[in-house]
Amino acid sequence: MDLLNHTLISERYFFPRPGACTTPFWVDCGDARLACYYHQVDPNARTLVHFHGNGEIIDDYLDGFVNLVADMGCNCLLVEYRGYGRSTGTPELGKMLTDVPKVIAALGQAPRQLVFFGRSVGSILALEAVARCPDAAGLVLESGIADLLERLLLRMDPRELGVTAEQLAAVVTASCNHKDKISQFAGPALVLHARRDSLVDVSHGERLHQWAAGKKRLLVFARGDHNDVMFVNAREYFDALGDFLASLDPL
Repeated sequence: MDLLNHTLISERYFFPRPGACTTPFWVDCGDARLACYYHQVDPNARTLVHFHGNGEIIDDYLDGFVNLVADMGCNCLLVEYRGYGRSTGTPELGKMLTDVPKVIAALGQAPRQLVFFGRSVGSILALEAVARCPDAAGLVLESGIADLLERLLLRMDPRELGVTAEQLAAVVTASCNHKDKISQFAGPALVLHARRDSLVDVSHGERLHQWAAGKKRLLVFARGDHNDVMFVNAREYFDALGDFLASLDPL
């Protein structure tokens, strides 16, 4: 896990920027405080727990996304990362994985009330969430990552981290085996991906869908790219999300 906190991974894989959310939902993670945002429509409703991409902050989702989720009858927690927005700390992947159960605990809601949503790099954390909460109501992955090692090797050589390729692979497999995590989650899954995603190839979405063990749907959009798939396909995208949430077992 310590290797995943290496400075080079933090510098090359995460791109934090300041935020201005005025009503943060603070989550204490010991050596960092996460400035998340929680919008509640009904304390007894489901909560969509959203993990954003590595170049985004929660402010990017405050206008529009939260209200659309509310219209679907769901509360929404936008999870902020270490060093992003108004959060303290540095975005270190290993620590970010251990922050996930603290975020879940801060909500104080039963797993069956939670739907985890991971976009791009956020899929790493959403998959960690269902691994920690196998009784969660559902999982949504948008532009998700099937093979984290593949993504890391695009940005660095293992020798720069002071390890061999085999050692890096062993660490990533131990903490971020996405095939194992999603195949051990029996709940429903919705996988969204752009056919022409130029950053995370559509094969990642196809693999995640293939590995999912429960009821599942793969929606591949003909239009859009990695960072605009939601906007370009807004109607179909949110119709699919709404249908998915409506299909979940009643609380």
